[in-house]
Amino acid sequence: MPKPWSNRLLPSTWPPAFVRDRNPRASATSWVRWMLILVPLGVSAGSSVALFLRLLDEATRLRFDHPWLLYLLPIGGVLVARLYRWGGGESERGNNLVISALHEPEATIIPARMAPLVLAGTVITHLFGGSAGREGTAVQIGGAFAGGFNRYLRLAPGDFRIFVMAGIAAGFGAVFGTPIAGAIFAIEVATIGKLEYQAFIPALVAAFVADYTTTAAWGIEHTRYAITGVARTEGGLPFSLVLVAKVAIAGVAFGAASVLFAEAVHAVGRLSRRLIRWPYLKPVAGALAVMLLVVLAGSRDYLGLGVSNPDPGATTIVSSFYEDGASPFAWLWKTVFTAITLGTGFKGGEVTPLFYVGASLGNVLAGLLDAPVDLFAGLGFVAVFAGAANTPLASTLMGIELFGSGHAVYIAIACFIARAVSGKGGIYLAQRLHRPDDVRSGEPRTRQ
Repeated sequence: MPKPWSNRLLPSTWPPAFVRDRNPRASATSWVRWMLILVPLGVSAGSSVALFLRLLDEATRLRFDHPWLLYLLPIGGVLVARLYRWGGGESERGNNLVISALHEPEATIIPARMAPLVLAGTVITHLFGGSAGREGTAVQIGGAFAGGFNRYLRLAPGDFRIFVMAGIAAGFGAVFGTPIAGAIFAIEVATIGKLEYQAFIPALVAAFVADYTTTAAWGIEHTRYAITGVARTEGGLPFSLVLVAKVAIAGVAFGAASVLFAEAVHAVGRLSRRLIRWPYLKPVAGALAVMLLVVLAGSRDYLGLGVSNPDPGATTIVSSFYEDGASPFAWLWKTVFTAITLGTGFKGGEVTPLFYVGASLGNVLAGLLDAPVDLFAGLGFVAVFAGAANTPLASTLMGIELFGSGHAVYIAIACFIARAVSGKGGIYLAQRLHRPDDVRSGEPRTRQ
């Protein structure tokens, strides 16, 4: 029986040999061989994310140009359900399947078909007005390529874990244009309270290759956000103690908002599974609920991504960075719209809606606390994500990549306080908890 390709391609596991035995020659060989699989992974994920973002932009434009498409949302829900009933299988688990592969690489198979399924499902969701994001799609695309490549590589379980982390980093880094945050997110998301630094370099390589492929090779331009105000200083310190106190108060609110968001998504999912047995009826019910919410809210601001809107008076992520750019309860409406959309089987991600919730809430809090609007919108942007995903370090680095290092102190405070307030819950049920006594057993505890 022939040896697996990986036995010839990767005779030594990661990290390279110099980390283990200081052998420069073996180290160089390991680096080259790992690059031979990380670069194609990054190029594949980056190209697919570029295609996804193009299609998503076109779907969003069509929805704005043809508002009547919202009335076809029930049909869109049936199409998504049919796609997954036809060929989904384990792919239905989405991000949680990818995260499960990090905990049980021997037992978890990530099907390659997950990538086209989630891409098509997400585009359909956005075309007809579902409130969802894009990070989940990108992460699943990266994970699906890692799983698909491994059918031929047959990596050892430990190497496959790292390869999946690299796929997650590639997808996340490419879809937001934040490769460093993508790499940290990949190694932080699996186990709450534990970082696996041995995977950082592979994840960083894959994320940078994917981001470069998306932007330079395919010409994708990411939305740019800016905090224009000068960071306040006080008493020779590079920050203002008064502003720090206000940021801490806001961090508590951001953490509470992240808990509300995660629990709402899970609650709608549990309720829909319990009450609706026929799989095609669940998204139809969700679509009708979204249409009813539009009537109740008197606005379509909470449909789709919410990044921008041709209506200058709409509340969006971009508008939230300006004074009076968000309605007082926009963050709550977006939470409800997204919980119903994702909880009833539509596809997409949670992170961009979390950005919307955080930025619009930050806009409101800035007015209440007499703080800079753009700064607090930016803090909410990353801090609510930090609390909901249990990834404060990745969120801090994302804030620095997006908004610059001048506000790093405030970004870190907001993200880590939000994470502390959010507790052990979150949007990813496959995450596990790491505790000091887990070091002896070698296994982190599954979240309850």
